[in-house]
Order: sequence, then structure tokens, then C-alpha cells
Amino acid sequence: MSARILGPLAAAGLVAAFAMHGATARQVPAPVAPAKPAMATSLKKASDFAGIADPKARSLALFSEVGKVLQHPRCLNCHPATERPTQTDAMTPHMPLVVRAEGMGAPGLHCFTCHHEKNYDPANVPGNSKWMLAPAEMAWQGRTLGQICAQLKDKERNGGKTMAEMEEHMAKDELVGWGWHPGGNRTPVPGTQMQFGELFTAWVQSGAHCPA
Repeated sequence: MSARILGPLAAAGLVAAFAMHGATARQVPAPVAPAKPAMATSLKKASDFAGIADPKARSLALFSEVGKVLQHPRCLNCHPATERPTQTDAMTPHMPLVVRAEGMGAPGLHCFTCHHEKNYDPANVPGNSKWMLAPAEMAWQGRTLGQICAQLKDKERNGGKTMAEMEEHMAKDELVGWGWHPGGNRTPVPGTQMQFGELFTAWVQSGAHCPA
């Protein structure tokens, strides 16, 4: 049907409709936030598991409790499945767009460009002197607790650490400890870092068994 038959206004509307359809078809879907377990609000003490007589059963129960921290958004956001980290309790893709680039961000947009030594609460920007992303081999998002457990025990995927060094890291590292004092509107990981460290050590001492 020609524009002469339709009339100038109708023809313009038809052209606009086709243009709009084309623009819609070319739109790129927004990134989807990774699935995550429900956030835990409490953490048991290592002594609460002393009554489990079987060492393997006790070890598995202990690591399940450890997992409440490992699978919390405060940890998962910094252990992304892709080169782009996530942020907030909802684990949405980081804005502005940044990439891992060996953990410190791409040249010109390193992590410390925005993330300084301490939280900057007026702008709701978290901070720590060690702020960085975990290496790609330490990605946890989208993985089961058993898969994360295997990574923690593998020196090729845990930063070359022995289990004793992993215990020290979990119990005393200040960047790990930030998860309990995230500030702003961020939900802290459950319990305390001391509780978490004791649970991790008790898990190691009971055989460091991983869930299936």
C-alpha cells in the first residue's frame, strides 16, 4: 500500500512502527544476577557439633555451617563466576562496568579508584585496604558447597595455601573480616569472624570432608 493511498500521517506512523520494532528486536537483555542461597542470619559455635560422634558426619555438619559464610553475598560478590563482579545483597552486576583483570581491575579503572581503605558510607561505597577480587580459579558463584569445599583444599585453586594457612586466612585476614562489618545498607555475614575461624579449624581437624 502506497503512502499516497495511506496519507502522509498514516505513512509516517507506519514507518515509525517498523523502526520501533527493529529497535526492540536489537535490544540486548539486561544481565541476570546469579542464583544464590538464602542468607543465613545466625552461626553456631564449633562446640555445638561436639556431640556428633562420627568424625565424618561431624566434619560435614561443620562445613555446612561454614558454608553459611562462604555462600553469603558478602563473599560471593567478590568470588564471581565471570570477569564482572556483583554487588549488594541482591548480587546484581557491578555498576559501573568493571572487570577482574587479575583481581585489581582493568588499567585506568582499578578497584582502588573507587574503593579506598575504609567504607565511604555517604556514597554507600565499601572499602578496605586489601580490596580486590578473588582470582578466577577461586570463583564460587553458581557452585555447590561441595565444589567450593574442593577448591578450598586444592592448592592450585586456593592461592597455594596449606590447610593451616587457610585456617589463618579465614580466622584473621582483615578482608575476610570486612564481611562482618560491611557498613552501609549491606547485610553482614552471620556470627563473628572468631566463630567462623573456630568452625573452619574444627572442620579441618575432623578430617576436612567435603559434601557430595
